[in-house]
Amino acid sequence: MAFDVLPSRETIDTTIETLERNGVSVVFVEAAADARSKVLEMLPEGSEVMNMTSRTLMGLGLDKEILESGRYDAVRNRWMTMDRTAQAEEMNQLGAAPEWVLGSVHAVTMSGSLMFASNTGSQLPAYAYGALHVLWVVGAQKIVKDVDEGFRRIYEWCLPHERERALAAYGPGTTTDVNKLLIMNKEKQKDRITMVMANEVIGI
Repeated sequence: MAFDVLPSRETIDTTIETLERNGVSVVFVEAAADARSKVLEMLPEGSEVMNMTSRTLMGLGLDKEILESGRYDAVRNRWMTMDRTAQAEEMNQLGAAPEWVLGSVHAVTMSGSLMFASNTGSQLPAYAYGALHVLWVVGAQKIVKDVDEGFRRIYEWCLPHERERALAAYGPGTTTDVNKLLIMNKEKQKDRITMVMANEVIGI
């Protein structure tokens, strides 16, 4: 089964309705370029932003925008000046509870559950609770029927692609796996999470 096919508009609309009922605000756009514009509209200049590693963000150039534009207090830029051995606790706290976290999702079920897989788990605390504001960019091809299909998408589609990316980025001997999983069914904090969903294939 291919997991890079856009669903029908009826499926998209049904999924958006359930996400909204589950506490996730959804902004729907037709094109990837519109998704990028919406994200930049929503992020206040000068705000603290943690951009998580994401093929979706890379494809839209949002990672470079956060890190290089000078418009934001980029957590990753601060990380680059810190010592992992001496400042590990501070680095973990910065990543786990930023003002804004920007990233994506591996699978979105039609019943409104969100599924995330991770090698290290570094993005999961901010998504689940720590960040004051969560902003996800999602191509509609990530919509799946249910959690079982979401697991298939993660293991059969996302993991092989992520292994290719990691190998290209970090060189021979690099390994990555689905070591940690997060499933979010509802968000209890009002207006905390926004998803920008595009009717275009973005990311993997």
